[in-house]
Amino acid sequence: MAPGLLDLVHLTTWAVCAVIKLPQLVAVLRARSAWGLSVSSLFLELAGFLVFLRYQIYYDYPLETYLEYPIIIAQDVILLFCIMYFSGKVKRALFYALIFWGMWYMLTLKKWIIDLAMNLCTFISAASKLAQLQHFWQTKDSGQASALTWGMSAYTCATRIITTVMTTNDLAVLIRFIIMLILNIWVTATILHYRKTKKTD
Repeated sequence: MAPGLLDLVHLTTWAVCAVIKLPQLVAVLRARSAWGLSVSSLFLELAGFLVFLRYQIYYDYPLETYLEYPIIIAQDVILLFCIMYFSGKVKRALFYALIFWGMWYMLTLKKWIIDLAMNLCTFISAASKLAQLQHFWQTKDSGQASALTWGMSAYTCATRIITTVMTTNDLAVLIRFIIMLILNIWVTATILHYRKTKKTD
């Protein structure tokens, strides 16, 4: 792949990630409700993002291969705060922040910890998507879940498959993006299915 095309893939990924959680955040704020969203899914997603970011930094991978993660993490934190606010659980936010800060610190105490965490990161991230799917299946309603947000997540996974192959060729990272692509498409399709089902009722 030509360097210019690789740069374009990086740029589109960053652009999408700059606004990736905004459709979801707008839906929650408009409805003043987090109905349809799984808090467990968001916590698992955030944990997966933190592990992945720490791994990329630890191995000194090129910044352009993970630049979007601090932006996505910040958006996830804001979204989680809004969900906790509308659920009446704001007081727990500090407790969760301390847990994530401790996790961030402990990940790089030893090389084997960050390597193991990265391998588990794929399972953690997959569990976040499966938790959201399970929530949809139980409620038979996609609620305030944004198909646009999940569709953008699928796009960024697809672009990161390309950039991973072209830059680091890290197999653990590549497997993670392939699995996340499949699951993001599945979640998007499920949201659209329940939205369509709700309109026909």
